[in-house]
Amino acid sequence: MTDLLEDAEEDLMKFYEKGNKAAGTRARKSLMELKKLSHEIRQEIQDIKNNEL
Repeated sequence: MTDLLEDAEEDLMKFYEKGNKAAGTRARKSLMELKKLSHEIRQEIQDIKNNEL
């Protein structure tokens, strides 16, 4: 997760500071992967909480 965030941050800097459109595309892809991973982790946490009851 940390690696994805670092990659996204690096590409966002390239996009905003240098206008690199390809970096913007890569940043969007990394952010989407972060969203998916976050959703999976949230679901796993919820499942663990529900099974403890």
